[in-house]
Amino acid sequence: MSIKKSLLFSFAEKYTVLLLGFAGSVVLSRLLTPAEVGIYSIGAVVVAILQIVRDFGVGQFLIKERELTPEKIRAAYSLTLMFAWLIAAVLALASGPLATFYREPGVSKVLLVLSLNCLLIPFGSVTLPVLRRQMRFGAIFTINVSSSLTHLVASLVLVMLGFSYMSLAWASVAGVAASVLVSMFFRPAGMPWLPSLKGVRELLPFGAYSTGSNILDEAGVGAPDILIGRLISVEAVGLYSKAQALISIFNMLIVRAVTPIVLPLFSSQVREGVDMKLVYLRLMSYMAGFAWPFFAVLAVLADPMVRLLYGDQWGASVPLARILCLSAAVLCLFLMALDLFVAMGQVRRRARLEAIALPVKVAGILLAAPFGLAAVAGSIAVANLVKAVLIYRGLAETTGLRVGELCRNLAKSLGLAAIAVLPPLLALAVPVLRDGPEAVLVGVAGCGAMLAWLAGVLGLQHPLKPYLLSIFDHLARRVRGQGR
Repeated sequence: MSIKKSLLFSFAEKYTVLLLGFAGSVVLSRLLTPAEVGIYSIGAVVVAILQIVRDFGVGQFLIKERELTPEKIRAAYSLTLMFAWLIAAVLALASGPLATFYREPGVSKVLLVLSLNCLLIPFGSVTLPVLRRQMRFGAIFTINVSSSLTHLVASLVLVMLGFSYMSLAWASVAGVAASVLVSMFFRPAGMPWLPSLKGVRELLPFGAYSTGSNILDEAGVGAPDILIGRLISVEAVGLYSKAQALISIFNMLIVRAVTPIVLPLFSSQVREGVDMKLVYLRLMSYMAGFAWPFFAVLAVLADPMVRLLYGDQWGASVPLARILCLSAAVLCLFLMALDLFVAMGQVRRRARLEAIALPVKVAGILLAAPFGLAAVAGSIAVANLVKAVLIYRGLAETTGLRVGELCRNLAKSLGLAAIAVLPPLLALAVPVLRDGPEAVLVGVAGCGAMLAWLAGVLGLQHPLKPYLLSIFDHLARRVRGQGR
């Protein structure tokens, strides 16, 4: 499959999953309380951290390996099976103590149900990376959309039946089961079914460093939920999770759609001897052209967007979202470098970087917690900026990237953000819009921001301009063709 077609399927899959998840989030936010969401969030974060160990870098190994033999696939399957079932046992045994730690019995129930996912996941976990290696994103589209649709339907039905926060846990199991079942129909021909210990030793060094860095990264993502739940309250976890969900819209719209093909592309370019500094600068300018205007507009419209999407009960998450916008806008430019380090054979560098970033974030949360949730959000923003600096240092050492080159490359994106944010600011200054329905305000301000962004891309000669003109030209040809 071509890169262009792969991107098309990848974006289609991510946007469909995003739409389903977004719809579910909007509805469930009105059916569940912040405390109920907080209980599930704590359990989900613990599981997410442990599931990094379950994967043990198998996915990255299967994609990166030059020659993928049946023996290596069997060995990968064996590792996944052993670690997944071990994690299931750990979750079951730890569910009680963790519930006591958080002083919330519901956490134990959530963990016990989510441990079932670890028993099911191995039966489809090897298939997905092999499909990704083969750039079969059409099959991945079907698998992931089926899983998300099942998750959405199950969660809504169970909430309506009165299962409260347990609806989210059981819906997660239903989604994983659907993913495993559908993946069976897309298994590549000749792919072995049975595991084997032969060749496991070859996977261990790569898996150890990959898993270590992934655990630290996931722990950094989950640390706020875990620590806020213990130091403040489960309701505070719910409020923070909604602020983070708003920030994560950009990741779901852009980052997650691009991520599946980044590692394969970087790996091939490294093997071909391409200047990776130029490659990364170009990708960074594209990312900044989308990210900086998005987060600027989001910070301005955070209040009406939260109330529109989640309801008035989540208003306290608005200042948290605004605080997190700045660091998210910076950090998203550097996260692709983590895959670049792997492609360049520097998995240890990535692990060392994560080992520094995590303690910084945890220390900041511990120091800020006595001063409230807003202070915690500020400490997280600072920690994210520190991580961005650490990644930049790694880029500078591996590719020769310099601060001056970085600033020149991003200057037009800064101007683009300033232009895009003007319509939302003007909309908020109009009393009829500001005091009217949130849907009208967000709609008018959002359309204005989009038009301003388009004008800015063209007027500032942003690197995105050629691609934008190409899209316009393609659409014009389609219209002319239909008019004949």
